[in-house]
Amino acid sequence: YVRGLLAPLAGKNGWTLAEAAGDLAPDGMQRLLNAAAWDADGARDDVRAYAVTHLGERDGVLIVDETGFLKKGTRSAGVQRQYSGTAGRIENCQLGVFCAYATSKGRTLIDRELYLPKSWTADRERCRDAAVPDEVEFATKPVLAQAMLARALDAGVPATWVTADEAYGGDSKFRRWLENRRIGYVVAVPSNQTIPATAGTSRAGTLVTHAPEAAWKRRSCGDGAK
Repeated sequence: YVRGLLAPLAGKNGWTLAEAAGDLAPDGMQRLLNAAAWDADGARDDVRAYAVTHLGERDGVLIVDETGFLKKGTRSAGVQRQYSGTAGRIENCQLGVFCAYATSKGRTLIDRELYLPKSWTADRERCRDAAVPDEVEFATKPVLAQAMLARALDAGVPATWVTADEAYGGDSKFRRWLENRRIGYVVAVPSNQTIPATAGTSRAGTLVTHAPEAAWKRRSCGDGAK
């Protein structure tokens, strides 16, 4: 199943995954997804341990971000019309928050959380129909990110930094949580974010505008068009 997901298939469903595995029918793949008893969180922990074994470095970086999964129906857990960065607009979709681990040896995903909007957590019957446990309550995306980062750090994942975009960096509670965990961070903030300065406080956009040219250094983030 995993090899099929990683294969360069035009489309990935029970039939195509089965064919990639050499099966004559999708029964085995469908049984794995619909009936087999397995521990998703346990698999996550195994993947994280494997990643640390092969990629781990003391100054590793933990990266949190979200992505959207476009959907047509209303029954998939967490689905509703909401902004999807994948589509670049408001669409009917699910949103997942992910944690990646990066070092000079490579990078990989090590954790995930499904974002459940309030429209879902306020409707327990709808949650039960989608197999969402009753104890699952509403949590913002930064809170979901904190849960994943805490799991990684508590498990001993070697990391010195956390990085995230404005959706997380703009949340003061998220930044304070990182400071309490005593881990460095580089996060995006909105231009109106208040920043401590030598003469009191100033907005981030103002500080950037008045920064001398010598304060900037051009750095490549990798090969690409930009």
